[in-house]
Parts: sequence; structure tokens; C-alpha cells
Amino acid sequence: MRGRQTVRDMVLSLAVIGVVVAAVYFFIPHDDSPSAQQNAVKTVDYRVEVTTARRAAPYAVAAPEGLPKTWRATSVSYKASSDGKGGAWHLGMLDPEQQYAAVEQSDAPAKKFIQEVTLGAAKVEGKQAVGSKKWDRYQGDTYRALVREESGVTTVVTGTAPYGRLADLAAALVAKKG
Repeated sequence: MRGRQTVRDMVLSLAVIGVVVAAVYFFIPHDDSPSAQQNAVKTVDYRVEVTTARRAAPYAVAAPEGLPKTWRATSVSYKASSDGKGGAWHLGMLDPEQQYAAVEQSDAPAKKFIQEVTLGAAKVEGKQAVGSKKWDRYQGDTYRALVREESGVTTVVTGTAPYGRLADLAAALVAKKG
């Protein structure tokens, strides 16, 4: 009979719903461990893409060689431009601590390209030594970056990883033309 429901009936209904939710939680498998979170990110093999980019790009494309297996590639792309200028190489990775680091390269105008791939990071004081070369440091709200501008190409190593890890990635880069 309508209008005769009581608070007791509402509490009993909520209790039944709670039992169903608890059963679903306990009997459906789920894994919240750090290894499960690490394995949730798909690893990609970038060997074919780097070979293709080295053939297509008008500049020597940089890719890491000799990094430990604890570095994992998660995304890769090369986008050629229609006019032969502004082609962009991207290789996204996770470092051993699961922080993001990416290699970004282009022959597009450096200032605009750096702003795009670093999500608006600004140049800061100091340089980062990577081997025998000095890289400019950039810091933003989201990413930090190491930037090297050379004749005809800008290379940016950017991400959430600390500068030391970005330098490790930069040191492993080998630029080749296909």
C-alpha cells in the first residue's frame, strides 16, 4: 500500500544493495598492486617506425640506443609535413620509476615547436651537461625539458621525469639519417 513505507523499509533496501556491492567487490578479481599498474601501460616496439622516420625525415632522427630494459617505449610516431619542413618525430617512454619521458624532434621553427611539446615550459637558468654537449633547461607546470637546437633540427627531451633521467635519455640518443 502506497504511502505506508517506513524508514525501516528504506534501511533494509540499502542493506540488500550493500551486500550485493560487497559481493561484487570481493568475488570479481582485481589487482591494485604496483606491478599491475605498471603492466597497464602498453609497451611498443619502435624499431620499424624509427627506420621509416629516418628514411622520410630531412634531418637525422634521434632514437635511444643502449638504454636498460627498465625503460619502456609507450608511443611512437613520425608526421611528415606536406612542404618538406616541419616533420615531427615522437618517442614516448616510461623511465624505471614510471615517469614519462619523450624524445621530440622537428625541423619546424624552434620556438613554436618547443612550446608545443613542453606544454608551455619556459627556459630557465643553467645548462645540463649531456656527454660533451650542453642542453638548455626548460621548466613548466607539467613538464621539464632539455632542449638542443642544431642546424636544421630541434631536439627536445621532455616529460615528468627529473632532469637526471631526461639527461640519461638524451645521452642514449643516436641521430641517424636513413
